Amino acid sequence: MPVLSRDSILSILDEGSRAFVFPMLDNGYVYLAASRMALFRSPGDWAITFEIFGYSPRTGMPDLNVTTFGSAVRPVKTVADFASDEAYRAFLANNENWQQEFFHPIEDQEWIDGDGDDVDPAAAHLILRGAEVPLPSRDDYARAGIALADPARVQIADMSRALAFTHRNAVLATNAERRACLPEDMTQLLLLDDWQHPDVCDPEALPSGSEAFRQLADVLVSQDTALYRPGPGNTHWSNWPDGGML
Repeated sequence: MPVLSRDSILSILDEGSRAFVFPMLDNGYVYLAASRMALFRSPGDWAITFEIFGYSPRTGMPDLNVTTFGSAVRPVKTVADFASDEAYRAFLANNENWQQEFFHPIEDQEWIDGDGDDVDPAAAHLILRGAEVPLPSRDDYARAGIALADPARVQIADMSRALAFTHRNAVLATNAERRACLPEDMTQLLLLDDWQHPDVCDPEALPSGSEAFRQLADVLVSQDTALYRPGPGNTHWSNWPDGGML
């Protein structure tokens, strides 16, 4: 059975940060729109999941990244997803304590202007989790704290942030998506919509140096949620202005 201690948990998170797997909220390739974190335990194992909804111009569609860290992470990919058995074994060895999966809450692209990173000015709706929902209104942008550079040409990044404001739960993970890489016996301890996240763009700013993550590691060890005493959170997209700028 793996050792379950504060140091062992933080060591895995630090290793993931050095491997550029731990979520980087100011990722230069992703405009952050919404995030969420959950903590899980079973009798002998622990897990943390991070949900990041945002827009990368490289992919052309907003998507949801769910990154799972833990002592017993279950891979979703199988050997059939790889060119050889050797490649699959290498993948498992390199991802023993973390996995990443991508989901697409927005199911259509008809609302995207074909010329670039803008919303089609003629579009009125999109399909979100199987339901037709209206694109954000000008009031929605204002209420979400988004200042549109050109109200006539709304950028997909701004739309993603406004949609996360009006339909937050729908753009973030379902219970099944959150648990995609978890053993079935895991129990959820905490679900956090805001926390103090380290700026891991700085290689010296590891999770183990964060008081919030030291407390969260203590929660995972003890299963006592009272050990987490949250201070001011910083996970709102407005706190990470460099995100998506590359």
